[in-house]
Amino acid sequence: MWTVVLTLFVLLLIGAAALLSWAIRARNMQIWLGSYLRRKRPPPVDGPVHVMFCFVDHFEPNWGRVDMATQRARVDRWCRDYRALAGAHRDADGRPPQHSFFYPEEEYVEEHLDKLASLCADGFGEIEIHLHHDNDTAENFNATIDRFNKLLHERHGALPRDPRTGQLRFGFIHGNWSLDNSRADGRWCGINNELTLLRELGCYADFTLPSAPSDTQTRMINAIYYATDDPLRPKSHNTGELVRVGGKPSGDLMIVQGPLGLNWRERRFGLIPRIEASDVRRACPPTPARVDDWVRTGIHVEGRPEWIFIKVHTHGTQERDMDTLLGEAAHTMHRHLETAYNDGSRHVLHYVTAREMYNIIKAAEAGKSGNPNDWRDFELPPPPHAAR
Repeated sequence: MWTVVLTLFVLLLIGAAALLSWAIRARNMQIWLGSYLRRKRPPPVDGPVHVMFCFVDHFEPNWGRVDMATQRARVDRWCRDYRALAGAHRDADGRPPQHSFFYPEEEYVEEHLDKLASLCADGFGEIEIHLHHDNDTAENFNATIDRFNKLLHERHGALPRDPRTGQLRFGFIHGNWSLDNSRADGRWCGINNELTLLRELGCYADFTLPSAPSDTQTRMINAIYYATDDPLRPKSHNTGELVRVGGKPSGDLMIVQGPLGLNWRERRFGLIPRIEASDVRRACPPTPARVDDWVRTGIHVEGRPEWIFIKVHTHGTQERDMDTLLGEAAHTMHRHLETAYNDGSRHVLHYVTAREMYNIIKAAEAGKSGNPNDWRDFELPPPPHAAR
């Protein structure tokens, strides 16, 4: 009898292990789970923790290939409702929430960008570059990004010029998460030296990650680092060198990641933890508990743990998510940030754009300390459309 019981027990263990293995691989967690389990807690901090909060948006008015009336309605709602939402909130510096609109080159419509530029001029964000492409070439990629850079800057007042070189600089989010040809099947990019090309074109940092559960997710997680391109292989940003105080830029491109981990409070079937990938939408609203997790992740420049960087993302023009992004759920998120993380003694809150986040990261690397608000324009100035 005991032999039968033991056999059944072993079979149950084997079945559970097989189920766990299937659940991990079904969501491509084998790529990053080891890094997550080996993570170290951020070191203790003497004094207030400054929280940089950045919301980046894969802003796609033509999502679903809709008619112009639908596109126009999406953009108009954002320009109307985001003013009301952000206008009700302030950080420690008196600034409203900032929204970084990563606009897709292949969906360019002049009137949409004019409206977004007006919203940004009113002090609510900045415009950056998003691109969906497939089976591309280096030559075409260079021509596409260069043309779009100039168009955004000259027609819509977006993108800053580097004060040292005069080159236009931009933040980047790759469509379909496929930065540097990182999908296993090779779709939605096609260029193995994309990091090098982005650097040469003036990209100051990439904001694509995290991309879990996609197989484009990198092994390195919850980090700000420099990636070095291998032009003969895809996914060169899988690992890199951490940005650190007193360090120097290395490689080809800075990678700024958002929080990635496991959410044990909202388990599937009561058993399997959900992936926390800093995505904000109706199916995963920005609850106070999630905000707390983002803060606890403690992404920072090595040697400056008192400055933490939270980057969350969304696809802002999908109707199913707009009530979450522009309504009470977003108000709840900002109220929690402003009450739990802005008391002035334990935490200080700063709403930042992608460019400002980059500048503060570079200031930390250069050894700057104190109030990060002093370094919002440390290396790259505001674009022409930004309110001052």
